Amino acid sequence: ELQHKVEETEVLKMELQMLETERVRLSLVEEKLMDVLQLLQQLRDLNISKRALGKILLSTLESCRDPHPGKAQLLEVLDTLQQELTACELLHKQPMEQAQSPRSLSNPLVISC
Repeated sequence: ELQHKVEETEVLKMELQMLETERVRLSLVEEKLMDVLQLLQQLRDLNISKRALGKILLSTLESCRDPHPGKAQLLEVLDTLQQELTACELLHKQPMEQAQSPRSLSNPLVISC
């Protein structure tokens, strides 16, 4: 009886450790997703073209091509998308520069992300 309780306790400890690991992983995914959504919101506020945004997304998906999708790939895609969005030149322009040339924001040839 005592041996059975010890084994049951060990199984419960392992399950708890797996749950904690999954909680941490999901927390990282949530944090990364929030960062990506914030960058997308900033780009939307700056009137980035749908074409430029589509190119960023396609570039991200192309660079993360993997024949065996899994949990790690999700975080990799979010990381890559965040890097692609962060590298977008439109986010690095000065506010004065944007205010002086609002027409350039709508031209997808001027914006290279």
